Amino acid sequence: MAEDSGQDKSEEPTGKRISDARKKGQIPRSKELDTFVSLMTGVIMLYFIGEDMVLGLVDIMKQHFQVSREVIYDPKSPVIFFSKSLLSGLFLIFPLALALIIAALLRPMMMGGWNVSMEAMQPKISKFNPMKGLKRMFGLQGVVELFKAILKTSLILFVAKILYDIYLPEFMDLSNESVKGAIYHSASILLFCVLILSSTLILLVLIDVPYQLWKYKKDMMMTKQEVKDESKQSEGNPEVKGRIRQMQMAMAQGRMMNDVPEADVIVTNPSHFAVALKYDPNGSGAPVMVAKGVDLIAAQIRNIATGAEIPLVAVPPLSRALYYSTEVGEEIPAGLFLVVAQVLAYIYQLKAAKAGEGDRPSMPTNLKVPEEFRQS
Repeated sequence: MAEDSGQDKSEEPTGKRISDARKKGQIPRSKELDTFVSLMTGVIMLYFIGEDMVLGLVDIMKQHFQVSREVIYDPKSPVIFFSKSLLSGLFLIFPLALALIIAALLRPMMMGGWNVSMEAMQPKISKFNPMKGLKRMFGLQGVVELFKAILKTSLILFVAKILYDIYLPEFMDLSNESVKGAIYHSASILLFCVLILSSTLILLVLIDVPYQLWKYKKDMMMTKQEVKDESKQSEGNPEVKGRIRQMQMAMAQGRMMNDVPEADVIVTNPSHFAVALKYDPNGSGAPVMVAKGVDLIAAQIRNIATGAEIPLVAVPPLSRALYYSTEVGEEIPAGLFLVVAQVLAYIYQLKAAKAGEGDRPSMPTNLKVPEEFRQS
């Protein structure tokens, strides 16, 4: 889509882009690194167990050449000898095979990490399309693979020619040694030559690994439009999100209205703003706002408060200050403690008067809201 629209892939890949790519089996891999690790693992194992393997092979050969006349004419002997030789051979190569298996399992951790993609395992008809095959062969990736193959072949042939010139005289002299000595000597020469040839691949690894990482990042880059489309898909349809927000606000408003009857006082504007405050005299905290609203919601708060016989106090500056400075469920700010305390004192005196425990108090007239909390 980016190519059709002519947009440049200038944006870094998002987490979702990388995650989706891994699900499809698209991860950075280097065949040269895999080959190098496998070869070096085999060479190192042969260095440590090569002598035992040679001795084991010599023993197997001796067993086959030291056969009695009776055994030779026994029809069952070939099967017996083959079975014993097979088991002995498997026993000899088991440590090497185990090391190669462990290397194959740990190898992905060096680049890209483990990744099992069921989508990548599924058969695709497009893979059998000859046109796409030709495109892969003659595309940029095909040119790069061809260059690596030529470089690898040239490098190995060059090093092999040097090793051939160095060790040819020694190989020619093997005929002058005993059979056992010649076997050991030839095995050590071959092991050293394989080690040198395998080590030369480090040059290809140093070239291929950075290239594969660069290519993977380049392929994962996104256009601005792709980032926007992904953001929309992740966040969802704006209309659906708006509907969800409306439902959440309605639920929150419903919970807020249920708390209004628990309030101690409703401070009003008196018609546009309404805030409900609750205070626990036995607690250590400040008064808490349990509900607030403007216009229709303010009218609903006043109606519920009237039905629950919660006192309404008209202090316009204080109602606006509380509305804009405090959220539902929060304690009022310290700067409003004094003026709210005066209102609560009036409410407590009013409740006491209704209970016949004193005269009806007068609404305080010296309520001053600090300038920093005043709202126009």
